[in-house]
Amino acid sequence: MTGVTQAPPSVPPTQSGPRAQQRSLLEPAILRTAALESLHKLDPRRMVRNPVMFVVEIGALLTTLVWIVQAFGGSISGAGSDPAWYTFVVTIWLWLTVIFGNFAEAIAEGRGRAQAASLRAMRSETLARLQGGGEKPAGELMPGDVVLVDAGEVIPGDGTVIEGIASVDESAITGESAPVIREAGGDRSAVTGGTRVLSDHVVVEITQKPGESFLDRMIALVEGASRRKTPNEVALGILLAGLTLIFLVVVVTLRPFADYAGTETSLATLISLLVALIPTTIGALLSAIGIAGMDRLVRRNVLALSGRAVEASGDVDVLLLDKTGTITLGNRQASEFVPMPGVTERELAEAAQLASLADETPEGRSIVVLAKERLGIRARELAEHDAHFVPFTAQTRMSGVDVDGVRLRKGAGDAIEKWIAAEGGTNPPELRAAMDRIARDGGTPLAVARDNQALGVVHLQDVVKEGMRERFDHLRAMGIRTVMVTGDNPLTAAKIAQEAGVDDFLAEATPEAKLALIKEQQEGGRMVAMTGDGTNDAPALAQADVGVAMNTGTQAAREAGNMVDLDSNPTKLIEIVEVGKQLLITRGALTTFSIANDIAKYFAILPAIFAATYATSADGSGPLDKLNIMNLGTPRSAIISAIIFNALVIPMLVPLALRGVRFRPLGATQLLRRNLMIYGLGGLIAPFIGIKLVDLVVHNLLGA
Repeated sequence: MTGVTQAPPSVPPTQSGPRAQQRSLLEPAILRTAALESLHKLDPRRMVRNPVMFVVEIGALLTTLVWIVQAFGGSISGAGSDPAWYTFVVTIWLWLTVIFGNFAEAIAEGRGRAQAASLRAMRSETLARLQGGGEKPAGELMPGDVVLVDAGEVIPGDGTVIEGIASVDESAITGESAPVIREAGGDRSAVTGGTRVLSDHVVVEITQKPGESFLDRMIALVEGASRRKTPNEVALGILLAGLTLIFLVVVVTLRPFADYAGTETSLATLISLLVALIPTTIGALLSAIGIAGMDRLVRRNVLALSGRAVEASGDVDVLLLDKTGTITLGNRQASEFVPMPGVTERELAEAAQLASLADETPEGRSIVVLAKERLGIRARELAEHDAHFVPFTAQTRMSGVDVDGVRLRKGAGDAIEKWIAAEGGTNPPELRAAMDRIARDGGTPLAVARDNQALGVVHLQDVVKEGMRERFDHLRAMGIRTVMVTGDNPLTAAKIAQEAGVDDFLAEATPEAKLALIKEQQEGGRMVAMTGDGTNDAPALAQADVGVAMNTGTQAAREAGNMVDLDSNPTKLIEIVEVGKQLLITRGALTTFSIANDIAKYFAILPAIFAATYATSADGSGPLDKLNIMNLGTPRSAIISAIIFNALVIPMLVPLALRGVRFRPLGATQLLRRNLMIYGLGGLIAPFIGIKLVDLVVHNLLGA
């Protein structure tokens, strides 16, 4: 089955997985749905979950009540004597502040619901054929049920292949059009409900419970409604609620001070001051930031089984990475021909190439390529010759070809030595010496023989993926320590670790050794992440703060981890950490902007409220005018301008909240400095400019 690389023409590739759902932030359908949803979210029972915006909604309700009374010619004791138009303008913008906050969350949830809709559309009620006879709806399958799936049929539920081998189209889940091989035994036996068998036949044992399939959990994840807030998000919410309570007390106590000073402060003005001072910007965007972080993981085909795992990925400072397939290509490549005495390198290369022509493994193909690149030997066409290819088997541990009366073999060193001895030949001592040297250098020796003569050894070595050293340098700049985990001997591990640029390595790793290493790091106060796909990885995946299981891995591994990579790409762990970091960076940046923003609005509203109290001249100016550094037109225009800016800045920051602040591998000190310089300073400057521009319009338009 190794020759299967693409779907047959009758099965066109699809792009219905999460990766295909790269929707624009401003897609009209999502915006329309979000606009309606933002109105539905005005329900106080839903708003109370966000204390900051709930306070704004209560303020909007109070000013609405005051305006209605004023509109009918009445007055409310203690509400002040502001004109009705002023109360109306304040009321409108208070409601818009709440709606814009709801709109940000609704857009984030809408993108998730659009993904969920596409996933539901591809899921259909499938009848599962049970082993032993009978059928059962896919939704009623229970763990332990055994089902039969033939070519062209949809796998009815998550499970494990217990018999057979087949090519499976997983594009409905992963978005990748190239089919994959699933077979009984090993670490590629897991299958996902909703995927389609393209060829052959498999027997699948169901492992899911009703309503708990991968697809069900994926739909629940991308729908923001089922998302629980992460601990860090909860803590920040408590902080914002505390700040809101403090400013609420401050604003309430301003009223008796204003009465004592003989200054009239209306209810609309005090509520405007409160809304301008509390952290409405981050309060409105906090939920959207969290939902968008989960969404970014889904778009990378990673299924997070808990919000805590997403957040923990941003705090990770130790990465455990498997060598094979993560740091190295995973497919050993031929790098050197080592001929025996009396044999030329070309003679060895020609024999090794002929023996590899029918070998479709990456190692076999690399031998053909090396012979061509190093010695200019082109692959021969053996169709006209009486050639008989000998396939590799686990019993013989070698393969080759019989052509023109010559038998060529390549394979494990000891297997070739036994074959030569059985053919009446003699193994030269240089053969064993060459194989031992290659093994000490961290490679794999592949012996080559012709009839009963040893021709030499092909050096196979793991190739470190291009750009890995740079990626590890970036991780190191972020304060993350990388540890390579491998079953190789310490000498081989040390060489590859040095070439790749990792900070440390664990050689001859056993499940117990991995678990002990993770516990040791955690006891030192570090957050640990690792990847795995086998049953032997399950204990370590369960222990790690972020355990990323491969979708192609065993059921035990997938249940032990708190994330599942649907692409089964071990290097995805690095991307997951970057997404987590981006989530925390975005939240920190917008929190910094919001607090700085509130400080600036303070200088717009507070002087405007009390400027007339201590007037010393006929034009109403006085010592407090020095605090009116923006030279705003009138107290009312200042308050209206601040409230308008406070509302408008929320939708302006929605794209940033959803896309996230651009991630750069920086240390904590550099990151804090960047936040203060860009978002802190920007949060201070933007309101001065924005409020002044709005005031010019309001003051001239309304004469306020």
